[in-house]
Amino acid sequence: MAVSEPVTAAYETLTEGVALVDRSERGKLALTGPEAKAFLNGQVTNDVEALAPGSGCYAALLTNKGKMLGDLRVINTTPPSPELWLDTERVALQALFDTIRRGMVGWDAQLHKRTLQQALLSLVGPRAADAVGGEVGPEHANRGAELGGAEVLLIATDAGIDVVCAADDAAAVRAALDVPEVPEEAAEVVRVETGRPRYGIDLDDATIPQEAGLNDRAVSFTKGCYVGQETVARLHYRGKPNRHLRGLRLSAAVPSGTPLVLGERVVGRLASSVVSPRLGPIGLALLRREAAPGDELAAGEATATVVELPF
Repeated sequence: MAVSEPVTAAYETLTEGVALVDRSERGKLALTGPEAKAFLNGQVTNDVEALAPGSGCYAALLTNKGKMLGDLRVINTTPPSPELWLDTERVALQALFDTIRRGMVGWDAQLHKRTLQQALLSLVGPRAADAVGGEVGPEHANRGAELGGAEVLLIATDAGIDVVCAADDAAAVRAALDVPEVPEEAAEVVRVETGRPRYGIDLDDATIPQEAGLNDRAVSFTKGCYVGQETVARLHYRGKPNRHLRGLRLSAAVPSGTPLVLGERVVGRLASSVVSPRLGPIGLALLRREAAPGDELAAGEATATVVELPF
């Protein structure tokens, strides 16, 4: 399958300049109150209490058995409106909301819904900072700003800068940014190339963070207790995961969900599947550990070569 001209043009903009991807559908919440950090620290895998104003982290929300209910970004905003701002894949929003609502009884913390109230405009590309008047900092760094006469929150990402604003201000902010808008399809190509898994596509409620290579990004092994900690710590210190997130170079475009076969054994299923203008057909999959980099798998009528990430 050839890459469509619109996707190719959008990809070039994303990788050489900057483009806007509207991700306002993502789930968004906020926690306020003097005990908000201490409370959330006991619910997620990363060290929320260590976050200084203007910083943030990536974390996972787990079951008691260490399986992922979702992943999220925790942003510690700066005064005059300090809060823990959270965003997650929409498919994981209900689990995050329910976990926080059940667990915060007795804590001096308040939960606020932001999914419909706020827009999230992602600037993707090496020139993202030019569109907002300067760099924000390392990933998850954040600061307040004004665009189009509206107050916004700027958050540094691995691929650019996210702009958060009131939903009613989204049109004015988009106009002030003055960058081309591209579909999520093009941004997905960039994501897969960098090897970052997405909950609901590459990860689900059967995934343990270490299987997806998330320990370095999402898990603290020095903080206090949190839900699912025992399984994650035991696997980290004493065991080996049965599966690993791998990249796949495909001989042809293959639909997501296609079984991946090594010899006569199914070792996984294709998750993300895109056609990159630079690399051709590629994908991500959680594969059993016997499928090592360099192995060739059957993927329907195509073949898939296992590679380390990123591509």
